[in-house]
Amino acid sequence: MSPSALSPSASGTSTPRARILIPEKVSPDGLALLSPHFDIDQPKGLSAEELLSIIPQYHALIIRSETKVTAEVLAAAKKLKVVARAGVGVDNVDVKSATNHGIIVVNSPSGNIVAAAEHTIALLMAVARNVPAGDRSLRNGGWERSKLVGTEVGGKTLGIIGLGKVGFKVARMGVGLGMKVIAMDPYASPDLATSASVTLVPDLKALLPQCDFLTAHTPLLDSTRDLIGTEELKTMKNTAKLLNVARGGVYNEEALLEAINNGTVAGAGLDVFTTEPPAANSAAQALCQHPKVVATPHLGASTVEAQENVSIDVCGQVLSILNGGLPTSAVNAPLILPEEYKRLQPFVKLVEKVGSLYTQHYGGKGGALGGKTFDLVYEGELAGISNTRPLFAALIKGLTSSVSDSGGRDVNIVNANLIAKDKGIVVNEIHSRTPSGDMVYASLVTLRASGGGEGIISGYVSGKTVYISRIDRFSASFVPEGTLLVLHNYDRPGKIGGVGGILGRHDINIRFMSVAADTKVEEAAEGGGERENEALMILGVEGQVGKEVEAELRGEKGILDVSVVHL
Repeated sequence: MSPSALSPSASGTSTPRARILIPEKVSPDGLALLSPHFDIDQPKGLSAEELLSIIPQYHALIIRSETKVTAEVLAAAKKLKVVARAGVGVDNVDVKSATNHGIIVVNSPSGNIVAAAEHTIALLMAVARNVPAGDRSLRNGGWERSKLVGTEVGGKTLGIIGLGKVGFKVARMGVGLGMKVIAMDPYASPDLATSASVTLVPDLKALLPQCDFLTAHTPLLDSTRDLIGTEELKTMKNTAKLLNVARGGVYNEEALLEAINNGTVAGAGLDVFTTEPPAANSAAQALCQHPKVVATPHLGASTVEAQENVSIDVCGQVLSILNGGLPTSAVNAPLILPEEYKRLQPFVKLVEKVGSLYTQHYGGKGGALGGKTFDLVYEGELAGISNTRPLFAALIKGLTSSVSDSGGRDVNIVNANLIAKDKGIVVNEIHSRTPSGDMVYASLVTLRASGGGEGIISGYVSGKTVYISRIDRFSASFVPEGTLLVLHNYDRPGKIGGVGGILGRHDINIRFMSVAADTKVEEAAEGGGERENEALMILGVEGQVGKEVEAELRGEKGILDVSVVHL
């Protein structure tokens, strides 16, 4: 059941007003939007049992971080249309269960941008000028000026990992302080970076050695967990200081503690930790107590203004949903409206899979999204559909899902254009009513990076099942589901056995295998040229494909490249 924004029953004098439950403190600025139209109840300190008993009466629930919205609560909420989280994360909401019950979950991802950016700069200045140590010394009767000599930030290099909304704001503030700002973000728009006087670099190897200060503004994903560890820290200046107001776990805390103790780096300013509050006797606790670290208890969004902003944002969305409109920041809003569902849903799924496959397959091959232009080509019957907004939204969701902490759940038909613009992604939708040479299906969808060459994926729908039919020059036929290994290899005897042996040693089971043939082989043969045959081996697997397994596969003779894709 897809979440929907249905309007209340037809109004009349006898129709009761919708009821909103707000069990936590929410800024009155937002409540002022709702109180003229709805009945609001604000009981504080509700137990889980009390919430479960009263939730059937309510049409909307507005929470912060303390209230746990479980599957049991959502099942009992027979009238509930929306759960609104006044903040960014929705870890305390069972989003999947809400989706199954047709309940929209909204949050406020932009309300704390300024607060988080300013707190980053506050930590930067604090570690640069030893402000907390000076305060402590003076309170204890000291006057240790010679021991607390700091450094100026003007003219220094600020390195940023992740140039999203917060990272971009930090970059502008850094430039305003006279800093040289460099950033690493494969999904950032080069034009946007240039407009802010930010120099983009391709990877950590190019970024880290230049940094006097390093700040991370990236979601915590499998690809970003422990992004900065022992080996990365060794490449930095011994005067460098690290900042984190984003997610605990992006920096490996044990490695950071060791690096500070050994003098590999000079210090850190930390607002987030892997466990909050930091566990006793943990590396996080040791960092909090370290004389070369400035630590704060997750204050990045803790400003009066940020609280007002998120309140106004989520209350405005609740107002829209209860009045029959669509939200602007839904975590699980539908990509497709009910009246279009039957016709387009299989292709929405296909396009999303194609986008996600593109990002994960080409992500390590220079296939960065930022500033890239794509052609999304509809052929056959699909070319005759005029409203392709759900397909466009599905593509943006697919392209961004593997690199966002929301998994792309926040992309919908309302905001897809804005998200694409923020990422610097341009999509040309092409309706081709003239069948191509590949057109053996009723409808075919092709995504290609503009300019031709590498970076082409095609797919089709058969019944309710989606298939990938082409990756670059290789003709394929496989269902894009689960964990996939995509191996580019020479088409020689024994390749399948060698790969199977490696996976078997690591207890990884092969669910299916598909071999994609090289469509250029015949052309080469016709031209009289000699060229060793190549192929793609696509394996659906069960088990953990870690970096060790990937490295072993890459080392196998005849394997040219390896991609691990989660769909």
